[in-house]
Amino acid sequence: MRGFSTNAIHAGQEPDPHTGAVIIPIHPSSTFVQDGVGGVRAGGYEYSRSANPTRTALQECLAALEGGRHGLAFGSGMGATDVLMRVLLKPGDHLVIPHDAYGGTFRIVDKVLAPWGVQYTPVDFGDLDALHAAVRPNTKLLWCETPTNPLLGIADIAAAADIAGSASSGGQAIRLVVDNTFASPYLQSPLALGADVVLHSTTKYIGGHSDVVGGALVTDDDALVEELRFTQNATGSVPGPFDAWLTVRGVKTLAVRMERHSDNAERIAELLTSHPAVEQVYYPGLPSHPGHEIAAKQMRRFGGMVSFTVVGGRDAALRVCAATKIFTLAESLGGVESLIEHPAAMTHLSVAGSALEVPDNLVRLSVGIEDVEDLVDDLRAALDAH
Repeated sequence: MRGFSTNAIHAGQEPDPHTGAVIIPIHPSSTFVQDGVGGVRAGGYEYSRSANPTRTALQECLAALEGGRHGLAFGSGMGATDVLMRVLLKPGDHLVIPHDAYGGTFRIVDKVLAPWGVQYTPVDFGDLDALHAAVRPNTKLLWCETPTNPLLGIADIAAAADIAGSASSGGQAIRLVVDNTFASPYLQSPLALGADVVLHSTTKYIGGHSDVVGGALVTDDDALVEELRFTQNATGSVPGPFDAWLTVRGVKTLAVRMERHSDNAERIAELLTSHPAVEQVYYPGLPSHPGHEIAAKQMRRFGGMVSFTVVGGRDAALRVCAATKIFTLAESLGGVESLIEHPAAMTHLSVAGSALEVPDNLVRLSVGIEDVEDLVDDLRAALDAH
């Protein structure tokens, strides 16, 4: 069995048989010649909304990295979310989401699915009793993020799978989906812990360079993947071939990047825990984090995302966000460059006034791979001046 980095560099990426090129080609063609009317050639391609060779290479690579049989690449993480929820949920069904879910996930659940008749319950996935109690007779889906965005909550994936499985054994089919975006396939393997589907915004750590938007689903379920493929083709939520190629290029260095992200984030968390301008630090690598032991058990390392609350409230948090020079004020995460943002006014504005509202003095960091002393000095100066 090949190792992670070997798969990241080689899975789905054999040298081109026609030219010997070691890098997969970009296939921009929208259509492919057929062997007569209705006769698709041996390669299996007819129209790039349905399938494209560059996208196939990405899908095979992502499936290998997650240890799954099937990978599907999408035009965005929300495109993957939309297709998966369309397939797994119908009017009258119920799903459970994290009480601090990503704002885009909450938006599609609350503003798109709920008016369609889908019910939902936000719950702390770190509280297994609360998670178990949230399951209803019409529950069809447990939607898990770990770590969560932006409060870095940790869920026990194997325990959540047990809850889904015990309910399913009573005649109620419940799927466990794990959004693995914050951890990446390098740090965490949800399928091996019992998840049915793994979701990624490949825009983030998998792409890794803030130059491409995409999403992915990986599963071992043969029947489910056929439904997902059909719905993806019907709705057109696909990445272009150049986007797929950029993502394949980015994923080659995922392992080495995640090690550096984790190294740097640990140093940043250490700074934050000792600075008087900081109220609380959210980082699963800290022994004080309530999910630290579970994270240590199911993750290779603790990742590059760190959140913290600032003494002095919203205005103080905004001043910190505006004061950094190397940490760039911007949404998104997972790129090689360090980013800083104010979730309540940026990525999580959609949850304002809801049960998922985040603290207005919260700052979220995506710690990049720059020289860590520069990052520490930059953030310390912003906190000192806040």
